[in-house]
Amino acid sequence: MKIFKTILVTATALVASTAFAQFDQSHKAFDDLLKKHVTLISNGNASQISYAGVARDHAALTAYLDSVSAVPEATYKSWNKNQQLAFLINAYNAYTIELILTKYPNLKSIRDLGGTFTKPWGVKFFKLFGKEMTLDGIEHGMIRAEGVFNDPRIHVGVVCASIGCPMLRNEAFTAERVDAQLDDGMQRFLSDKSRNRYNAEKKTLEISKIFDWYKKDFTKGYKGFTSLEATLGKYADKLSADPAAQAEIKTGKVAISYLDYDWNLNDKK
Repeated sequence: MKIFKTILVTATALVASTAFAQFDQSHKAFDDLLKKHVTLISNGNASQISYAGVARDHAALTAYLDSVSAVPEATYKSWNKNQQLAFLINAYNAYTIELILTKYPNLKSIRDLGGTFTKPWGVKFFKLFGKEMTLDGIEHGMIRAEGVFNDPRIHVGVVCASIGCPMLRNEAFTAERVDAQLDDGMQRFLSDKSRNRYNAEKKTLEISKIFDWYKKDFTKGYKGFTSLEATLGKYADKLSADPAAQAEIKTGKVAISYLDYDWNLNDKK
């Protein structure tokens, strides 16, 4: 009898392990939701999401989040870096949507959530790798952890449900495309003149506060991101259509100022 129980337990564990190992790396369930409910605006450089629409499809979001939460840490660690990064970015964005839905439509900003002493990003409202987790835990504890990815472009990937944020893509991140998706996100974000622009009259770059808050992330040398100035130079053609201004931006000597951040919900009414 003991041998039979041992065999049964082992078989069950193997089945569970196989199921976890077969996590859908295409993130199709989340991809379907984003394609259905995210609308691109501002020439494709920004987006809005219909939270009301996602609320109607909440069962699909819940099923996806359940599959994310069920992945064991050992399985996650067996994946390659691109699989891990796509997984974490999608998890962050999907759980952010879930957090908004806990109070929607009775909120104007994600900052309306949380408590007296807790910001919304510090609220423990889901489990990941068997532990109570927060959005900050994913972004700062995992994605931005020193020596793990060191990719500053993640700041156009993880989206805080606000108008000031880089656009929420109308597709899920995948391991095969995450590098191209992040670069595309940088190009779109820096092309949006409401959030990043070159002021020719003042000869000043007026850019998102994101670059102020996370300036040090753009100094780690990943793919040429050695400084904030070098980063802006890399995308000079997105910040201005004027060749002379582009050349000036590429010198890294243009003055920089930071725009006010719009925390209003990126909701499509």
